[in-house]
Amino acid sequence: MPVEPIPTAADTPTRRRSTRPLRIAIVGAGPAGIYAADALMKSDTPAGFTGVSIDLYERMPAPFGLIRYGVAPDHPRIKGIITALHKVLDKDSVRLLGNIDYGTDITLEDLRQFYDAVIFSTGANADRALEVPGIDLDGSYGAADFVSWYDGHPDVPRTWPLDAEKVAVLGVGNVALDVARVLAKTGDELLPTEIPPNVYDGLKANKALEVHVFGRRGPAQAKFTPLELRELDHSPTIEVIVDPEDIDYDEGSEAARRHSKQVDMICNTLEQWAIRDIGDRPHKLFLHFFENPSEILGENGKVVGLRTERTQLDGTGNCKGTGEFKDWDIQAVYRAVGYLSQNIPLLPFDDQAGTVPNEAGRVLVDEDADGADRYMPATYVTGWIKRGPVGLIGHTKGDANETIACLLDDAANFTPAAKPEPDAVTEFLEGKGIPFTTWAGWYRLDAHERALGEPQGRERVKVVERAKMVHVSRGAAEALR
Repeated sequence: MPVEPIPTAADTPTRRRSTRPLRIAIVGAGPAGIYAADALMKSDTPAGFTGVSIDLYERMPAPFGLIRYGVAPDHPRIKGIITALHKVLDKDSVRLLGNIDYGTDITLEDLRQFYDAVIFSTGANADRALEVPGIDLDGSYGAADFVSWYDGHPDVPRTWPLDAEKVAVLGVGNVALDVARVLAKTGDELLPTEIPPNVYDGLKANKALEVHVFGRRGPAQAKFTPLELRELDHSPTIEVIVDPEDIDYDEGSEAARRHSKQVDMICNTLEQWAIRDIGDRPHKLFLHFFENPSEILGENGKVVGLRTERTQLDGTGNCKGTGEFKDWDIQAVYRAVGYLSQNIPLLPFDDQAGTVPNEAGRVLVDEDADGADRYMPATYVTGWIKRGPVGLIGHTKGDANETIACLLDDAANFTPAAKPEPDAVTEFLEGKGIPFTTWAGWYRLDAHERALGEPQGRERVKVVERAKMVHVSRGAAEALR
């Protein structure tokens, strides 16, 4: 009887794939997805492949995600991160496919045809719920929706109600400070930024004279960064006010100050503001600590006030209620208690955490009969959809490196894509009549926005309308670069 030969390396699937690059789809072209592409290109190519070929999918016609649609317009320093991301997208082995909605225009099953593996980096763009009575009243808003409006997101209304003279912002993170600062500034102060005309018109008509920011714990537990905090005081129209009674620390707070220079800087800044005389700048921005929102008060379906319970520290840095309540004269409330990622079709999802269950970036399906973890084949996550919406933009680099390391370890076991040729997916999209945008298209849109700003001495004026973004991006020549 003949003996069956032992397979050699030349007979393995990876060896048979040696004439082409490893094909990877990344869904989400914000910082997390771009960092993942960069990490992949800088890594050693897996055995059996001739390099990597990456397609970045983006729901918006333009790339950069959170930086374009989540960073306040008066933070050009943070928006400067785009310069570094540009260098990644300029690489020949990366391609941008924008204006494509995953789950509608293309599915996971579709992606499996064209790619050896798929990475999801879809971020977080919804507001985390806050369960207090009155949260659904007219005049109660989510911070994420307001941020999308003032950042010119194409999928939100063009107008925003800004008729409240006294406004509350719930939360003490960077987003809360962004919202408070934009509400307290004048439209003319923000005009030199990239805000589109509809946002300028809305902010110019803004009636807010007092903005109250509420945190349920103390200064040492605030989640904003020192730089973000200090920027509040730079505006010639904003008077930042801190009540001296809110400067309080327990043993846990003092320990936090000793172990974190950032926490100590925040506390020092707040202490300085608490002891200074109140100036005469026209807009007042109050930072309140130890006030836990317990109810949004309403009349005839509209916000007319906010009720808070005074809290006190318990020795560990946490707080407890005192049973002492106060009603504040407020006509609008913005909750900035955290972002939440949205469910991704065909992937498991943890609704409470707002993340895709994963282990080091590998998507977890469930456990087998022996209790061992089971992973979704060749499917990965990175960024906020992986670990939740915490940390700064740069922190997603570590996520990307971990996820890419797992992907490369698994590459030898990937089921080869049936249609790995780059043209196959673009022909598929064209066949469905999807007007996708490209990296060359971003350069056209970028030039167009800069040209809009030039007559006013502004760096750019952002285009809001999706149809116009697509029209400008596709231009006369609609071919891929």
